Amino acid sequence: MLSMKLPLPSISTSFFFAGAACLVASMTLAAPLRDDLTEKDRSRVQAVTAPTTDFTRPEPFEAMSAGATTSTNKADSGAFSHPFATMSLERKQDFKLGNALFQKLWVSSPSSTQASDGLGPLYNARSCQTCHVKDGRGRPPLAGEDAVSMFLRLARPARNEAERAAIARHEVLNFPDETYGRQLQNLAIPGLSAEGKPDITYTEKPVRLAEGEVVILHKPAYAVANLQYGPLGTDTTLSARIAMPTLGLGLIEAIAEADILAGADPEDKNGDGISGRPAFVRDHRTGEVKLGRFGWKAQNASVRDQSASAFSHDIGISTPDAPNAYGDCTADQKDCLAMPTGVQPRLGPVEAPDPILDLVTFYTENLAVPQRRDVGDPTVLQGKQLFYTSGCTACHTPKFVTRRDAADPMHSFQLIWPYSDFLLHDMGDELADDQQVGEASGREWRTQPLWGIGLTQRVNGNGFYLHDGRARSLTEAILWHGGEAQKTRDAFAALQKSDRQALLAFLESL
Repeated sequence: MLSMKLPLPSISTSFFFAGAACLVASMTLAAPLRDDLTEKDRSRVQAVTAPTTDFTRPEPFEAMSAGATTSTNKADSGAFSHPFATMSLERKQDFKLGNALFQKLWVSSPSSTQASDGLGPLYNARSCQTCHVKDGRGRPPLAGEDAVSMFLRLARPARNEAERAAIARHEVLNFPDETYGRQLQNLAIPGLSAEGKPDITYTEKPVRLAEGEVVILHKPAYAVANLQYGPLGTDTTLSARIAMPTLGLGLIEAIAEADILAGADPEDKNGDGISGRPAFVRDHRTGEVKLGRFGWKAQNASVRDQSASAFSHDIGISTPDAPNAYGDCTADQKDCLAMPTGVQPRLGPVEAPDPILDLVTFYTENLAVPQRRDVGDPTVLQGKQLFYTSGCTACHTPKFVTRRDAADPMHSFQLIWPYSDFLLHDMGDELADDQQVGEASGREWRTQPLWGIGLTQRVNGNGFYLHDGRARSLTEAILWHGGEAQKTRDAFAALQKSDRQALLAFLESL
């Protein structure tokens, strides 16, 4: 297994073909140099992360998607639930405790199980695992089902200059619906009405590929049925979101900010049609403005921020970082605010006091990325080349080397292959949700990491992709790409069927 603490393979100057050399040079000029590396380290990192031009064989360490932390366990239905391979026995105890809390079913107050009460009063799930089934991705509800691992974000745009300034200062991401808050809660504790139910209708959209093949896309439209607290605001937007896989998050947090900023080109100065933008957000704990890395619109700067937000909005559980025991209940929901909470004065002012958030954060930071499969298979290598030549890597950056001074030594100086630039991109009209989230417009989404994507079907028993799960296959997910990704999408659609299958085989190997 590769640890970046060991010598990297020597890479000759000929490795840098002209395009790669220009890319590395432009990247270096586009952002400050990393402050955690010596000159010698910087050269090594540039060499090992440069784009490959040899598709006849796997790159060194390519099978180890998350460096030395990669899980080499069997690629079965539990493939996303293993700890980092480098985790010590002592730290595995915290990992197991975090896992237990991740699966914990919260109950309404008052309850005889005082360590577990405080659910809601309005909520979407009773546990983290309910949405992130087997630590994987969620899906939209099937006909007749309640939404379980998909919910609707609610937000309205800024209405005046003062509100626009608050967003610009990173004081808020957007503005909630005045009655229903930031998220539609389709469940409620006994004695209280749920806010409503997501209502999804699909229309078919045929797409013709090369050689005459036709793929039928399902285009969703969203509404809310059975609203219990009056109408939504006239300018409230609905954005459906499915739960994301929770793989390798601590490693993403350990990527040097300079390396992510190096890929940004907001004005498209190089003229390639790709203008990735960083999303800066305010850290919920420290108040500092930091680079957003997590969430569908990069609205959270840290795994802890992401976890605290999910506790509050999805489950209605207060933590030290989000101490409101009523979760997403608004001032207009008087019945909700009259319900008992799970705050136990002897334990502190919140329902999930320390170290609960610490342990859940540790667990989600250190879920291992599975080892890749079939990296040397000729069809997979052909697909990898097509992935590069079709332009996919313009956003899905294959690899990074994490910071030497990462907060957790397990995350330090690892060669990782997340296949994301963690920037915001305009994905076109078809994927637009018209909902601003901080610096992300209603057309922009963070590039989703692809590591582990090939095991989605095996882990979750289904294959639903994109922010709202509208894509029922990887082919559909690619065909929904628009905006900055339109050329790449069109290149995929124009491939011969055998070439498309090779590209898909590459994705399924990740």
